[in-house]
Amino acid sequence: MSRGLARSEEELTGEEVTVLRESLAPRWRDVFLQHLHHTKGGLYKRPFTESFEQAPLYVAVLTYMGFGVVTLFGYFRDFLRAWGFEKCNLAQEREEQKDFVPLYQDFENFYTRNLYMRVRDNWNRPICSLPGPQFDLMERVSDDYNWTFRHTGKVIDGVINMGSYNYLGFAENDPTFLTSVEESNEKYGSGVCSTRQEMGNLDIHEELEKLVATFLGVESAMTFGMGFATNAMNIPALVGKGCLILSDELNHTSLVLGARLSGSTIRVFKHNNMQSLEKLLRDAVVHGQPRSHRPWKKILIIVEGIYSMEGSIVRLPEIIALKKKYKAYLYLDEAHSIGAVGPTGRGVVEFFELDPRDIDVLMGTFTKSFGSSGGYIAGKKELVDFLRLHSHSAVYATSMSPPVAEQILRSMKCIMGLDGTTIGIQRVRRLAENTRYFRQRLNEMGFIIYGHEESPVVPLLLFMPGKVGAFAREMLKRKIGVVVVGFPATPITEARARFCVSAAHTTPMLDKVLNALDELGDHLVLKYSRHTRSSRPELYDETSFEMDD
Repeated sequence: MSRGLARSEEELTGEEVTVLRESLAPRWRDVFLQHLHHTKGGLYKRPFTESFEQAPLYVAVLTYMGFGVVTLFGYFRDFLRAWGFEKCNLAQEREEQKDFVPLYQDFENFYTRNLYMRVRDNWNRPICSLPGPQFDLMERVSDDYNWTFRHTGKVIDGVINMGSYNYLGFAENDPTFLTSVEESNEKYGSGVCSTRQEMGNLDIHEELEKLVATFLGVESAMTFGMGFATNAMNIPALVGKGCLILSDELNHTSLVLGARLSGSTIRVFKHNNMQSLEKLLRDAVVHGQPRSHRPWKKILIIVEGIYSMEGSIVRLPEIIALKKKYKAYLYLDEAHSIGAVGPTGRGVVEFFELDPRDIDVLMGTFTKSFGSSGGYIAGKKELVDFLRLHSHSAVYATSMSPPVAEQILRSMKCIMGLDGTTIGIQRVRRLAENTRYFRQRLNEMGFIIYGHEESPVVPLLLFMPGKVGAFAREMLKRKIGVVVVGFPATPITEARARFCVSAAHTTPMLDKVLNALDELGDHLVLKYSRHTRSSRPELYDETSFEMDD
């Protein structure tokens, strides 16, 4: 027997949403979530479609069994090494230090010796060309099972790059585009050798900060020479003891480090789960600080625009609504989203058609969409002026290299159309088209992919440890460079290949990758999805639907 929805979506509680979602057949779950978030409180002006399909149970069982077998063989090989039957090339404690506190953690060493070494050849591959849509790779081989490598002198040329964060293709060496960067190098030199507060504040830095503020639609902005340090060194300047940080469980390491360095109390909410976040906010307001129950000095919510391992997009409209309801502050890291989403490349704020003034701290990096390096903090003028005096990165770090700043200026002006061309906006649109095409084809093939349908970060789930290495090696044989990620960077049962789509990718390039994936998906048995989406999702855009028994 089936039944329809008796109440409107706005009246459903978080627990009821979960029950309804789980009671639906797999093919309808994503449709339900899309419809729910499209109508919920009028916060979303467009459908919000994300997918995190679970693999069949047997996949998880076989994955654990795979790790178990490798672990057993690892202990056996350690036994052989202890008795001298096998040589151990990894760092070990010296005999005279046996009574000291161990310098090397035993399990970490065990994992490196016996699991990571088996697939080590899939990482740190040396590239010997511009890492654009295609690159050249130095061939290397190992004679001792990946403990060491030697170069053969050969070059693997024309490898399609599916791993770099070159979203808009500005990591390029076209001399017609790089003239201003060359001139900047001749005028200022390659390094400043001083901090912004001493002798390192150049006119090109101030020009860049004004352009960033204009690009984002805020009062002021400040730039830094390193994206990681932008988070790690500025969060401690904003909050401290007596403050509360509410952090998404999948936030980047730089955000985690900055939160820890601040000395604030940290509480973690489930990824993109608004019920979890609101519960923490409510408890924080009601109970205050532990023991004293005094009100928190500040409550800071920290989230990312696009999560680089999941491909998911933050539910920003709902978070802003919660922030306003509970009088909290919001720190938004747009490292992967700025330039990559939104009609004109202005990130998730533009993607959701929101007011940038509703975000207290806007953070982003220039290392992805802008083909350069460094990061920025933007918002109200009072915020930026405060950070200029109190941020460790502003006071102690060397100023951004002038050619690097000019590269950011060049690419940002191109996106904004200030260079008199439409190249920038064409790249933004091309990226969106490539992303939708790539994701749609993978769905139709039967792969499990994570994330939002418009996210250029596309995680393809591999699950089993043995398939991680085999997948990367087979793709390289087909001249396709991919990034594979496994435990401990991901949950133990969710090893994956992470593709980063670029505007520089041509349709023939993507088709070559997709054809190789289709072939490998059958060869390695990677097509775990129990349902494939229609190539015409409008057929399922219903205002109501029935639930299967």
